[in-house]
Amino acid sequence: MAIQVLPHLNAGLNAVATILLLIGFILIRGGRKDAHRAVMIAAGCVSGVFLISYVTLRFFAPIFEFQGEGPVRVFYFTLLATHVVLAIAIVPMVLMTVWRAFRGNFDGHRAVARWTWPVWMYVSVSGIAVYVMLYQIHPVQTAGL
Repeated sequence: MAIQVLPHLNAGLNAVATILLLIGFILIRGGRKDAHRAVMIAAGCVSGVFLISYVTLRFFAPIFEFQGEGPVRVFYFTLLATHVVLAIAIVPMVLMTVWRAFRGNFDGHRAVARWTWPVWMYVSVSGIAVYVMLYQIHPVQTAGL
């Protein structure tokens, strides 16, 4: 697989994670614990593949400078900053949430998941928005990525 595919793959993985997170939320609200567990495990797996793909991309490809000008530039960098900070924070949050569920501490799981789920959703959705702004709306004019 060419490295040029990875940004697009990453956006797709983020989209799948977003959908799975939404389905997982709906399932648990409906009391469907087993289905919720399966969907959230899938969301974790998809996000894990995303993380591997993203680290691979960052290792082999340059980080592009955003090409937008004016207010959209301020919006992009604000979005990017919040995305990056929360993307770092979400890893231990997800691990803690999963660990509590795995150990059968469902009260603790629920308490942490109330914070984990919206942050994870924000990271997934903002990742897609960053991709769209950087690679679709304001792409770098180059033969590379």
